[in-house]
Amino acid sequence: MTIEILLLLAGLALVLIGAEALVDGASGLARRWGMSEFVIGLTIVALGTSAPEMVVSFVSAIEKNSDLAVGNIIGSNVFNTALILGLSAIIAPVAITRSNLRRDIPVNIAITALLILCGLKHTLFGFGEDGLSRVEGGIFVGLFIWYMISSFLHDRDNLQAEAEAAAADEAAAKPKQASLFRCLLFVIVGLAALVFGGRLFVDHAQVVARMAGLSDKFIAITVLALGTSLPELATSCVAAAKGRGQLALGNILGSNTSNILLILGGSALINPLQMGHIGRYDYTAVFVCALSLVVFAFTGKKNRLDHFEGVILVLIQICYFALLFMTK
Repeated sequence: MTIEILLLLAGLALVLIGAEALVDGASGLARRWGMSEFVIGLTIVALGTSAPEMVVSFVSAIEKNSDLAVGNIIGSNVFNTALILGLSAIIAPVAITRSNLRRDIPVNIAITALLILCGLKHTLFGFGEDGLSRVEGGIFVGLFIWYMISSFLHDRDNLQAEAEAAAADEAAAKPKQASLFRCLLFVIVGLAALVFGGRLFVDHAQVVARMAGLSDKFIAITVLALGTSLPELATSCVAAAKGRGQLALGNILGSNTSNILLILGGSALINPLQMGHIGRYDYTAVFVCALSLVVFAFTGKKNRLDHFEGVILVLIQICYFALLFMTK
């Protein structure tokens, strides 16, 4: 058991190092292209920080382990919105722009509802399987591509909002531009570390789960979700501390979107996914987290997540974990 845990931690360390390098390199490249911080977070940074989830879920799909592939994404999305965004809001208020309210947050809720409908379609409508077929996986990936393209095309609104915020805060530090060579090197090294570390992590996480007598679904929603979401945690909290709330919000929304559409969709293309072992309280938790962003945006201080909302989100995470331990 000790050796397996050490190997699991070694894999996790590689994943975290790789994610940090990938995010630094990709963010540097994105800034050179003149994108807004929100879209940087939504696309480049989110894809980089979601790479651990991608590795874990794709490897699990290849090995036909649906519980790990799906549970990892459900747990990660709850963790992203409840704990990570909650902590970010506690550190510093996170602004929500008009574009976020009109497009990005509703899209996040819609794809979460779509995932739940796919998981419960047999129960609700009396046909199909409780899971994702290859056709549905292809639709998910297609929706992801559309959303990414749309985000780039509508980036003008985010750039304007950030320009107004920068004008109001003359003391805001401008991010430094790294050299193109350094950015590319970080991307390549980060990807290599993520691939090898992710494989090492998922292999030994399953061994530890079985040795401890825990189900694959439980280990996926807790240990794997926590481990693979650490890059999002570090990125968003640091961004919030530096006054880059839009980068933090974009990272979370982009990560949640890519987790469901790209990673679960891609996993279903590899092998159809069964979701029968995912409980209704898991679906409830992930949908409550998505819906809470709209509720909080129009309560308290309008159009931002403040300390109070952050505390409530963290409490949602604590309650969800407590429920998991009571029902494991």
